[in-house]
Order: sequence, then C-alpha cells, then structure tokens
Amino acid sequence: MGQLIAIEGVDGAGKRTLTEKLIARGNSQGLSVATLDFPRYGRSVHADLAAESLKGGHGDVVSSAYAMGLLFALDRRDALDELTGLARVNDLVILDRWVASNAAYGAARLHQDGGGDMARWVYELEYGRFGLPQPDWQVFLNVSPALAAQRARNREQQDADRTRDTYERDADLQSRVSAAYADLAQRSWGGRWVVTDGGEPDALAASLLGG
Repeated sequence: MGQLIAIEGVDGAGKRTLTEKLIARGNSQGLSVATLDFPRYGRSVHADLAAESLKGGHGDVVSSAYAMGLLFALDRRDALDELTGLARVNDLVILDRWVASNAAYGAARLHQDGGGDMARWVYELEYGRFGLPQPDWQVFLNVSPALAAQRARNREQQDADRTRDTYERDADLQSRVSAAYADLAQRSWGGRWVVTDGGEPDALAASLLGG
C-alpha cells in the first residue's frame, strides 16, 4: 500500500503549492503519485450539500457544527473505496485535507481545543466507525491567518468559480481554526504531524519523501 500524506491548513495556506511540489519530488524519484482533494465538490452529494449550506442553502444546517461535520465526514467515507484503490496501485497518495480538517473546523466553530468533545466525536466517527485510514504524515501549514486570507481573496478575484464561502469569509473563525490545527498537531491527533510555515515547500517535500 502506498504512503498517505495529508496536507492541512486554513484556506489560502498553500496546500496546492505543497501538493505540486510533492508530486514533482515523487515523480523525480520514480514514484507513482495520486491525489485526492476534499471536500469533493462536484463529485459527492454530501460535499455539494455542505457547499450549498455554506452559501445559505438548506435552512439552518450550517448553524450546526455537527451537521456540517457529518456531511464532510460522509464525503470522506464515500471516497474510501477510491482511496483504497489509489493506495493499492500508487507509491504515494496526497490528500488535500483529511479527517483533521473536520476536527479543526468543528472545534473552532464551538470554541474548543483539540481535546474537546468535537475533536473526539470526529475521531470516533471517522477513524472508528467509518474505518478511515490514518495518514502516514499530516502536514500542518501554519501560516499567518491574515496572509492566508489575502491569498484566498486574491484567488477569488482571479477565478469566478472560487468564491469564498461562509467559513472562508470569517476571519475570526479562520484564526481559531489555525489555533485548533496547532493544538491537534501538539497532541499528535490521528498520528504523526509535521508543522511548517510553508516557506520552503521544496525542502519540505524532500524531507517528507527523502531522496
């Protein structure tokens, strides 16, 4: 089975940039590399329901951190067969967000830390009941929330399809999400973590993959 690396961070943290560096590094070493991005908007009914809720649809669904967390969790559960298949035939599978994102965003919404009820619920649901695999590495891109927000705004201006949702527009929430991620990493929640400011993605890719 291939190695799983999950890249985590707030919106605009640089997850896509690091993914591209990992793909390039893996290919240069002769590794077969696959990627999966979450939420799987446009591919998963649960992800699409979550997206619609974040933009004002489906009544008061968005007001419940647990309801939103369940939709995102079901999106990952529905992708399990696809992920298992990719891991079976590739040396490396890169996940743009994985289970920790649900714990971080849910905990942040409820003003909890990584040891709170929300993070425990996510862990028990996704890793326990759903049987999702824990990554070999979870990489937290610990960039300034202000910098990440500026990147997200720039992305929105350049791409009409990347309109920011309710979570992305809430600066206070994004700051709490960043703190929740840092706490999850400190607790080794869900396995091993690497915490980085993302300033040297080439070096980080090399350290994760060696070679």
